[in-house]
This record gives sequence, structure tokens and C-alpha cells, in this order.
Amino acid sequence: MIKVKEAIIVEGKYDKIKLSSIIDGLIITTNGFGIFNDKERQYLIRELAKKRGIIVLTDSDSAGFVIRNFLKGSVPKEQIKHAYIPDIFGKEKRKDKRSKEGKLGVEGVSKELILEALRKCGASCEDSDSEFIEREEITKADFFVYGLTGGSNSSERRELLKKRLNLPENMTTNSILGVLNCLMTRDEFISLMEELYLD
Repeated sequence: MIKVKEAIIVEGKYDKIKLSSIIDGLIITTNGFGIFNDKERQYLIRELAKKRGIIVLTDSDSAGFVIRNFLKGSVPKEQIKHAYIPDIFGKEKRKDKRSKEGKLGVEGVSKELILEALRKCGASCEDSDSEFIEREEITKADFFVYGLTGGSNSSERRELLKKRLNLPENMTTNSILGVLNCLMTRDEFISLMEELYLD
């Protein structure tokens, strides 16, 4: 498993599941064409691009390129990298029939092809970015200390945090943790928690 600095943008949850078994990093879904009307998710992607850079890894069909081009127009070119999977015709195991264009998506191609796509696009991996390795991360223990987990009002606290940072409302606790580690340092997180909850 390789650790990738940039946030990786994929289309759907099955792509995310596939990527999660290959890379250690933040993976955000567009929910397919849902990204076009999801202002919070667009904002999150722009913020991640600013802080860490993003890698777009969509399917190689026409729908994938529509989403890719939308993101390309939303983020400055120096903050975005494009990883491409090759055109391979076939059917994903979980599906009854092939997709409209008959091509395998991200979820259907091999681990080796995904790693090759990430290498070719210039993904920043752990061993090539010492600043990325040494950064002190926000942990689940920090979430517990600041009442984001384990308390009777933890859910409300997470909602307040998401509103403050304009994060999508349907994010899980683990997703919030991953995003925070891309958006801010642990010290910045502590300062934010003290400002939000200890005033």
C-alpha cells in the first residue's frame, strides 16, 4: 500500500472501495454527475486542491471525461493532476452486464494498472515528500478529547464543525478526519476546536 499526498477524486463508492485497498490517502467521490449541483462538495474539492493538490481518477468512458472536464474547469491547473486508466473492455464482477460503452471502470481494473496511472500522473508518494511524512496528524484520540466522538452531543459537535468548514453534511466521522488532515495541521485543528467549543 502506498501513501499518497494528494486527495484522489473518483466517481463512486465502489471506486473508493477499490482505491482504499491500494492506497493510504484521502479519497473523495463525486457521486457521479451529482458533483454538478453539490456546492459543498465542489468547495471541499477546491480547498483540498489548494492545500494538498488533487488527482482525478475517473472512468475512461465519456461520462468519466465529462466529470473530469468539470473538475478541470473548477480548479487551477497547477493544483490538479490527471490519472488515466486505459480502455479495457469487459464487465465488473458485481454487475449483470457491461456498461453502456462496455469499458471497465476504476473499480474493475487491476491494482497494477491503478498504481501505474498514479505513477504516470506524478502522484506524490510518501518516500518522495519528507514534509508529508513528518507532519503530525489529527487522530481519533483528538476527536475524542474534543468531544467529536464518544459523547452524548458528539453528533452536534461534528455538525457544527462541518458547517464551519463548509464540509458536505453526509460525511462519516472517518471521512471528516481524513479531510481535516488534508486541510490543516494538528495545531490548527486544536486552535479551531478551542475557538468553537471553549469560548
